[in-house]
Amino acid sequence: ELHFVLLASSVSDVSRYYLARFYATWGSNMNIFRFAGDMTHLLSIIVLLLKINATKSCAGVSLKTQELYLLVFVTRYLDLLYSYISLYNTFMKLFFICSSGCVIWYIREHKIVSQTYDSAQDTFRVLFLACPCMILALTVNHDFTVTEVLWTFSIYLEAVAILPQLVLLQRTKNVDTLTGNYVFLLGGYRALYLLNWIYRILTEPGYRQWIVWISGTIQTAIYCDFFYYYIKSWRNNERLSLPS
Repeated sequence: ELHFVLLASSVSDVSRYYLARFYATWGSNMNIFRFAGDMTHLLSIIVLLLKINATKSCAGVSLKTQELYLLVFVTRYLDLLYSYISLYNTFMKLFFICSSGCVIWYIREHKIVSQTYDSAQDTFRVLFLACPCMILALTVNHDFTVTEVLWTFSIYLEAVAILPQLVLLQRTKNVDTLTGNYVFLLGGYRALYLLNWIYRILTEPGYRQWIVWISGTIQTAIYCDFFYYYIKSWRNNERLSLPS
C-alpha cells in the first residue's frame, strides 16, 4: 500500500511539473479554441505575405487596414517592454508587429510591389475610425492609465480595422483567391475567439471582459456579409465577388 502511495505521489509531482512547463510556455489561459484562433490569425498573415511575395503584387490589399493593424498591435503589446507571460505569448506579439510592418514595407517601399498598389481605390478615411475609438477608450476603460487606455483603444480599433479592406474589395468587385482566403482566415480567427470566451466563461469562475466581448462580437458581425459571399463562391466554384 505504501508503494502505491509513493507511486501516486510521484505521478502527481510529474504532472504538476509538466503542467507548470505547459503554462510557462503557452500561458495559463490557453485552450483549444484560443490556440486554433491564434493559429488561424497566424496563417492569415502568412497567406498574405506569401501572396505578395509570390505574385509581386499587393492588388486588392488595403494599406489603410494594414496600417491600422500595426497601430493595434503596437498599442496593445506595450507590455512587451515591462512584463513576460510566456514564450508563446512573446513570440506571437512580436510576429504580429513585425509581419504588419513587413506588409506595409512591401506596399510602400518595394520597387515592384508598390507599383501594384491601388491608392485611387483605397481611400477610406481612417481618422473616422481611429479618433472615435480613442475617444471611446478615454471614456470607457477598466483603468484610466496610459497603458490601459492604449490597450482598450487597440481593442476598439481592431473591431473596425478591417473596414477599409472590405470597402476596397467591394470597389474592385472581383477578388483574387489568396486575398479572399486572407480575409476569410482573419474573420475565422475572431470567430474562434468567441468560442474561446464562451469556454472560459463556462470553466473560469468570475471571468468577465465586457469590452473585449462586445468589441469582438461587433468585429465578427462585420465579417458576416463577407463570409456569406465567400462560402457561396466556394460552393458554386466561382470567383469571389462582393456586391457594391
